[in-house]
Amino acid sequence: MTPGGNRGWLLRLVVAFGFAQAAVSMARPAVSYRALALGADERAVGVVAGVYALLPLFAAVPLGRRTDHGRCAPLLPTGVVLISAGCALSGVAGSLWTMALWSGVMGLGHLCFVIGAQSLVARQSAPHEQDRNFGHFTIGASLGQLAGPVAAGALIGADMARTSALALLAAGAGGAVALTSLWRVEQAGAAKPRTARGDRVPVRGILRARGVPAGMLISVAVLSATDILTAYLPVVGEHRGIDPAVVGLLLSLRAAATIACRLVLTPLLRLLGRRALLTVTCLLAALLCAAVALPLPVPVLALVLAALGFCLGVGQPLSMTTVVQAAPAAARSTALALRLTGNRLGQVAAPATAGLIAGVAGVAAPFVMLGALLLASAGVAVRTPAGAVPGGYAGAAADASAESEPSRTR
Repeated sequence: MTPGGNRGWLLRLVVAFGFAQAAVSMARPAVSYRALALGADERAVGVVAGVYALLPLFAAVPLGRRTDHGRCAPLLPTGVVLISAGCALSGVAGSLWTMALWSGVMGLGHLCFVIGAQSLVARQSAPHEQDRNFGHFTIGASLGQLAGPVAAGALIGADMARTSALALLAAGAGGAVALTSLWRVEQAGAAKPRTARGDRVPVRGILRARGVPAGMLISVAVLSATDILTAYLPVVGEHRGIDPAVVGLLLSLRAAATIACRLVLTPLLRLLGRRALLTVTCLLAALLCAAVALPLPVPVLALVLAALGFCLGVGQPLSMTTVVQAAPAAARSTALALRLTGNRLGQVAAPATAGLIAGVAGVAAPFVMLGALLLASAGVAVRTPAGAVPGGYAGAAADASAESEPSRTR
């Protein structure tokens, strides 16, 4: 398939990602409630939830290596099956150990799906389309993140043991719907032929590529901001007397603004360019995160969160393009896997750090920490490559030949 052709595959991929992400976003709070119903304390709930992010760390780079030298599409149904199985089996688990195991399976499934899908977008998009296509691709994630928690909240009630199990079973069934949208997402001939694979690029060489570390830092900063905002805004609301229903609406407003941002990403890129857009939005997000720490009236807080959601919507898709275009041509899926590994580490470390800071300096302090992290990412974004940097790491002689291959191999 030639990059820049018919984009029906992208629409099907977005739909599938929406269902898969909704299943995960529905299951993760349900897993916590289910663990509490099984007698877990706060520490045990944290361990069960943390396995979701920790287990996939060991699989990310091998999966990226495999995808660099083969087809992307097989990872998609594999990921959906693992997500659905992890959700459903968490719903029938009778102990915390089995809950943790199935939570890890769900995380592994999500990793499989995302590595396969991101690699597919990178390979089947022409270089000038990658920002736009990654932006559209992440709309599926935003829709899932918007719908999943709402569905979980609607199902989980006073009988926590029964309703959380029901929510997990429903999440498993909903995730399986993604399989219906995974037909013809990868055309024949899209994978690299075995004779053109070349030598394996070392991880150190990928990380030395100009633009890869920057893309990873921006991605971690944006994801950490989203996660901590979701986790700590309810706590801030409790301290300021904001009704939980209002907090839920504020979080939904943030997610809706992120979706809106990705719908208008192409004209924003035409106006500012990738480097300037990343820098400006990270800088504004830093200021807005710090503003959340202030005792703002609810209407003002709503405006701040809407603007923050819009700014945060830029970082993920553009960091994907930054990593893809900066990485060696023979290791782009591995580079995306390394980016996801950084995201997972951030998902583990950022909440723990935020908890320590909140315990010492108050519940609003994590937002100041996020402001500092986003400010650092804005400084890094200024130095990111403005465009593609083919094979941009030192000593990448092997990639020169890879760059001369026909564009369909990318």
